[in-house]
Amino acid sequence: MPRWLLRWILYVLGLLLTAYLVPGFDLKILGAIVGSIVLGIVNAIIRPVILLLTLPINIVTLGLFTLVVNGLMLWLTSAVVKGFDIHSFGAAVLAALVLSIISFFTNLLVKD
Repeated sequence: MPRWLLRWILYVLGLLLTAYLVPGFDLKILGAIVGSIVLGIVNAIIRPVILLLTLPINIVTLGLFTLVVNGLMLWLTSAVVKGFDIHSFGAAVLAALVLSIISFFTNLLVKD
């Protein structure tokens, strides 16, 4: 199995686990599959621009504002994908934190 496919499957499972753990984050399986693709596109195109624009705030907060940006990307994805519902911005930031932790362990398991 190609590594990118394994990473994507683990990322979808990570999204489902995050939805299970975070109140206010409702996710269906199809929403997780489509949402992971849309979130990847959003993170590749929009996130770098937002990070560049918020660089001064990121420097002042020693990088913690990146968590807010990640929550914003999740919230933006939930606005576009049906079955990928985040009910508040706080839930989006908490989901971004949980998803970051899950992604960290996924990266430890699947080496490039």
